[in-house]
Amino acid sequence: MDTTGFVTRRSFLGTSAAVGLALAGRRYVSSSAGRLEAAEAEAAADSSGAGGKAGPVIDCHAHLTHHSRKDYQERDRRLIEAADKLGIDQLCCSILTPRRPATADGFRQCNLWVAEAMKRFKGRVLGYCYVNPGYTREALEEIRRCVEERGFIGIKLYNEYRCTEPVVFPVVELAIELRVPILHHAGHGHYPFPNQPRISDGGDLAELGRRYPEARLICAHIGGGGDWEWTIKALRHGDNVFLDTSGSVVDEGMIELAARVLGVARLVFGCDMSMTAGVGKIRGARLTPEAKQKILGGNMRRLLEMRG
Repeated sequence: MDTTGFVTRRSFLGTSAAVGLALAGRRYVSSSAGRLEAAEAEAAADSSGAGGKAGPVIDCHAHLTHHSRKDYQERDRRLIEAADKLGIDQLCCSILTPRRPATADGFRQCNLWVAEAMKRFKGRVLGYCYVNPGYTREALEEIRRCVEERGFIGIKLYNEYRCTEPVVFPVVELAIELRVPILHHAGHGHYPFPNQPRISDGGDLAELGRRYPEARLICAHIGGGGDWEWTIKALRHGDNVFLDTSGSVVDEGMIELAARVLGVARLVFGCDMSMTAGVGKIRGARLTPEAKQKILGGNMRRLLEMRG
């Protein structure tokens, strides 16, 4: 992650506001000093933006670096530095195995590294317990250990299985018992994902949500999972499924459509490593300051408070 372009939080927020508002169809396209000052003034006045004081900004979808990379500590440090400059207070993180399907030893090691990072960046990094549901006994033991002993805040599922397959159900039932959310990798395209034959989509997660109405599910990266309009419409039928706004796609109207169809209360801010895009698409959205703050942190905070 290259953070060389960041100078100060104020200068970044001004630029981010200009870019984000331009993407939303506003007229902040001039490079004149007057226009930049106007963007900076709006960024400073909007307490809902990242860096505002209305409440904590929580990235619901972040990743730390696998320790097979020799520079993992530097990469993790730069992640936190970027979060600092973007005004992100906390990052909900997982580490995935480089090759999948993950083995039991593989996901246990990844979770141990996340636990170490939670100590290294105390109060900034919150942990997701990543498991492969195919190892039922090992996965359930690992989830319980991570949540009850290590203080993890949720469960991360990738694409080892489609979320509607029965092998996933014991994980969901344990999440309900422990009162933690599940962040589930998802995507929907008009063509197959050849390297992800068992990827779940919004329709699958809505179906899982109807099967388990007490579960709290998060559909990952609306801006990085293919056809986002289809996903939004599919999630109309899953009231307990939240939508993570992360991903590098910043199409005009994406956040506004999600808010209109699903309601602001079901949107949670995330970056999934596309950090400037993640912040900019919320700052530039045509939403009230109160709605933006709910997305940026309030809604995720409610999910984290389920455990008490």
